[in-house]
Order: sequence, then C-alpha cells, then structure tokens
Amino acid sequence: MAQISIIIPFYQKQSGILRRALDSIFRQTFQDFDIIVVDDASPCAIDADLDGLDAEKRARIRVIRQANAGPGGARNTGLNAISSETIYAAFLDSDDEWAPNHLENAWESMTRHGADCYWASIHGGDGFGYHFSISKLQTTEKTLVLQENPLVVEVPDMSRVMLKDWGFLHLSCMVIARPLFETIRFDAEFRLAAEDVLFFCDCVLAAKRVILCDEAGAERGEGINIFHSIDSGSPEFLQQQFNTWAALNTLEQRFSSKPAELSLIDDYKQMARKQALWGQVGRMRRGKMPQWQGLARWYRRDPAIIGSAITLALGKIRR
Repeated sequence: MAQISIIIPFYQKQSGILRRALDSIFRQTFQDFDIIVVDDASPCAIDADLDGLDAEKRARIRVIRQANAGPGGARNTGLNAISSETIYAAFLDSDDEWAPNHLENAWESMTRHGADCYWASIHGGDGFGYHFSISKLQTTEKTLVLQENPLVVEVPDMSRVMLKDWGFLHLSCMVIARPLFETIRFDAEFRLAAEDVLFFCDCVLAAKRVILCDEAGAERGEGINIFHSIDSGSPEFLQQQFNTWAALNTLEQRFSSKPAELSLIDDYKQMARKQALWGQVGRMRRGKMPQWQGLARWYRRDPAIIGSAITLALGKIRR
C-alpha cells in the first residue's frame, strides 16, 4: 500500500484542469503514493482528464463518484476511502499544481521531527494576494526554527496565530498523519465558506506537533470550481457570509477557554455581518429589494445582526 494517499475533490466546468493537477503529482520526487479523486457530480466529465494516461499511472488513481456534497463532503469521502496501511494524507484541489518536491519535503520533515500536521507555503496569482509565505510569518510571529534547508519552523502559539490571519495556510499544501485523518472530518454544512478553516483548527488542536515549511508546495490555480468573485448582492454572497458567520460561531466552542482567540473570532463574525449588510445596501442602490428571507434566517440564528445594521445606518447618517 502507498505511504501517502492524495485526495482530490473534483467539480469543474472545464476539461484539462484536473489533468494539470495530476501531471504535477506524477512529477513528484517522492513516488510512494496513490490518488483518490472524488467526482462530486462534476458538470464536466472526469474521463477526458484521465484519457491518455498510461496504464501504470491510471492504476494509481481511484475514482469515486457521488452525489454533490460540496468540497468538504468530497474530501470526507476521500478520507473514508484511505487504506488501513497508509501513513499520511495529502490534499490537492483539482485546479492547483504541486511543486515537484512537495511530498518529499513533507515526508522527510514530518518523519524527522515527529509531526502529524504539516503545511508548506503556497504561491498564487494576482487574485490571491492574501496568501503569504512561512518566511514572512517569521517577521511578525515567534517561531522556532527546526531546520534551515528547506526552512521548517514550529509556531508555539499556533492556534492564535492562524486565527489572526490564516493566509499562510492552504489545503493544497497540507499533509496530515493517520491519528488525525482517522478521526477529523470537514463540516460539509459550510460548503460555501469556512469549512477549510474549521478543519485546520481541529487538526491544530488535535495534533501532537504542527510544522511549517517555507518552500512552496503548490501553485494556486484559478479554476471555475473556486467560489470567489461573485456579486455582493447575489443570494450566493449572502449565503456565503452567513456560512462564514455560522462556521465562526462553531469555532467559538473550540476556543471557549482562550480569550485571545475568542476576541479574534468575534472580530471576524462582525466582519461577516458587515459584508452581508453592505451587499444589501448595494442591492438597494441598484433599485432592488433586500433579500428579506435570507436576512430573516440570519436574524433567527444571530440577533446581533440588528445591532450591526443600526451601526451601519448611523454611520451613513453621520456622513
């Protein structure tokens, strides 16, 4: 059995994207892996991206087809399908590509330092300027250097640092060991936003050791499956902000005894409320009615959104 299982959720409207991701896997300097692709009822058939692979490569890929469950649900299906002999699980989004030594760096760093949770840095295009490297993290946070080449560090206060700004973390650069992937799953309810961060937090809280590698593990793509650049007045945007708030509300339960983390989470919850309300202001400026049904649903879970609306209205009056 393979030492590392690679999980790819697949939902695309354009062929060729997955093939680039697969090619980057087969270029890895570490080759003891298998691949689990979960076809999440993709509008674009997966077969075109698999055609042309030689028999040896195709034999290393297992395709699981399922009704659409969102990226978190697809990754859970992949985690459930990992062999009992596998030691590590790695994630790759179908529109991202790995650097050739990503798995080798992960394998050597995790085994050398006894870590069960690992991230590498990620590169992205102009649309993902919020990502930053592990070396940049060193300039603002306390880190312990474990090795120099490639640079691998440990962050003593990892939970607070990641909640402060998780722009240095991405699923396509994450590798976890069996004790984590046997027990931790994505909350598929938050399929439009924040399921990644919940998973990150659960892994960090459960891990015996988290390590971070500065060398880039992946190049972030811009496939059609990425849920961004939607209109702020659309129902999808309101749903996304609500899911973000709900996920943050769930996170509070994980950090009930950590005031610094709770303060950061509360700031993010307030930001989600404001983003949702500004989206409604934009609708009214265009002569459209607010989305009362979605706002009512939000109010039933979070009456504090009324206070945010009042603050927003007072601010506009003062201006």
